[in-house]
Amino acid sequence: MCATLRHEIPEAVVTYEEKPREQWIFDYPAQIALTCTQIWWTTEVGLAFSRLEEGYENAIKDYNKKQISQLNALITLLIGSLSAGDRMKVMTICTIDVHARDVVARMIVAKVESSQAFMWQSQLRHRWDEEKKHCFANICDAQIQYSYEYLGNTPRLVIPPLTDREHGQQRPDPWHGWPPPWGPSPGPGALSSVPAPRPSWQTPEYVGRV
Repeated sequence: MCATLRHEIPEAVVTYEEKPREQWIFDYPAQIALTCTQIWWTTEVGLAFSRLEEGYENAIKDYNKKQISQLNALITLLIGSLSAGDRMKVMTICTIDVHARDVVARMIVAKVESSQAFMWQSQLRHRWDEEKKHCFANICDAQIQYSYEYLGNTPRLVIPPLTDREHGQQRPDPWHGWPPPWGPSPGPGALSSVPAPRPSWQTPEYVGRV
């Protein structure tokens, strides 16, 4: 199963732009479609920053408009007739799309002008490394190899700003393998969202205190 996922992801990445995204997502299983949309989000934000640095002042704003258009296309699908599996897949991608849209919108408000800015670097950013033939998730100074563990067609929790912070708190230390926090750990009321990043970087989760 892991080998199959690893084999299919690069093909899905390549074909992403060959047809409208709302059609493309039906060509692949949910986990592959979701992972590749996240890979392309990282790519497209990077391209928008490159255009901004080249002098195109509205590059980030234009990309945010594209995100809204893509999200509206998926919502239109949900209004129509879909199988239970396809509906779950589209709803899950919508959930991730809303978070991606909000991240870009916040960067516009904050006038972020570089891909090296902390507001962007602190996001969980998926990418496909063609040389290593692996998917990686980057956040701050950490890089985590995607484990290709089968997750199936499952829903995702909404990703509020607090969960973004927890992504950073749980990132593995690149030197020791431990997750050093940016600040105090979230209180008991926030623990329900702690497992949220695990499906993204697919590392074992150990619960306890050190």
